[in-house]
Amino acid sequence: MTAIEAIAAVFGVLCVVLTIRQNIWCWPTGLVMVILYIYIFADAKLYADTGLQVIYVVLSIYGWVHWCRGGNRENPLPVTTLSGRARAAWLAVALIGTAALGAMLDNLTDAALPYPDAFIASLSLVAQWLMARKKLESWIAWITVDTVAIAVFAAKELYITSGLYALFLGLAIAGYLEWKKSRNAAAVSSSGSSSLPTEGTSSSSSSPAASAPS
Repeated sequence: MTAIEAIAAVFGVLCVVLTIRQNIWCWPTGLVMVILYIYIFADAKLYADTGLQVIYVVLSIYGWVHWCRGGNRENPLPVTTLSGRARAAWLAVALIGTAALGAMLDNLTDAALPYPDAFIASLSLVAQWLMARKKLESWIAWITVDTVAIAVFAAKELYITSGLYALFLGLAIAGYLEWKKSRNAAAVSSSGSSSLPTEGTSSSSSSPAASAPS
């Protein structure tokens, strides 16, 4: 198990680094990691995390396709943010998912840590979906997930995985800062280009575009 954990950890770190750089190869690299973790978590009786990895396979394929279709080499899919209402809605989804899945695992299985396991699974699904949509808030969700996961995996003596998530925590903070910088730069660029006069008109008669990134 240690060898498989180590291989999964290498692919996991590579995946996060590529994600921070907004490199499309983060998705196939991540697929290798989650496939390995299906086996690792099932063996540790962390069933919510096992199921989570299976869903990750589907979401990773979706993210791969969406990033490809949402931009190109010259103009990649931009980083955007959620509205306040959307943030509240996704938080509610994560909490409701934790309560429902935790109760099911507690009553129907021999899950080792049903509610922490359910919290990691529920919030991770939200984070993965938001990342596929290239939302800045995905990193905030990952920071929270990683913090809880460090303790959970250490408790199950998955020390390599616990250490991996400690590294993920640092990378998630770096990812948030990098994506925030990318979004701010795009906003400044958009604001600057919108103030330029339209071709064939003078600057005094032109009106700036009113659009702003959402």
